[in-house]
Amino acid sequence: MTNRYKALIYAALIGLVTVIIFLGFLIGIDNKISWLLIALLIIVPWIYNHKKNGKILKWKSEYSVGVKSLDLDHQKLITLLNQFNTAYDYDMGCDFEHQSLKELIEYTRYHFTREEQMMSDSGYPDLEAHKLQHQIMIEKIKEIEQKYEQVGHDAFEEVSKFLSDWLINHINGTDKQYTAHLNASGIK
Repeated sequence: MTNRYKALIYAALIGLVTVIIFLGFLIGIDNKISWLLIALLIIVPWIYNHKKNGKILKWKSEYSVGVKSLDLDHQKLITLLNQFNTAYDYDMGCDFEHQSLKELIEYTRYHFTREEQMMSDSGYPDLEAHKLQHQIMIEKIKEIEQKYEQVGHDAFEEVSKFLSDWLINHINGTDKQYTAHLNASGIK
């Protein structure tokens, strides 16, 4: 069951509980069941939001690679990834899913080009290995896009998990390896 249908069922249940509360108050203002249901209506949305927000990636200072422009790129990538994950999680339709994935891929390519140029300009010794990681990631995304053409919406679950894991691991691993070199070259 998709999150869109879960949200619809959730909204219907809230409506039903609200009606039951008002019917309970017709019996009397001291109806304990109505007050219990009001407490439930207050607690359930808090739990729902807490669970939902747990899937959203948030920028943390520990992700910083020490280069402001690249940190801003990484923040934008996280925002675009969250947008894609929302489109996927709530099954917002092919057009929106494809558009959000396209924006994410285009910005990723832009970022990779910019990052590789900075490394090249500064004479970063592991540039080729870093570029290879970028190429492997882009190839994996192309494979998943082809799978989407065959399978549809369900193929995006793989994209969502892959990109979320890859982005954070890449930033915290490989990208942090160039920090000292770029900073020593005057790029901050």
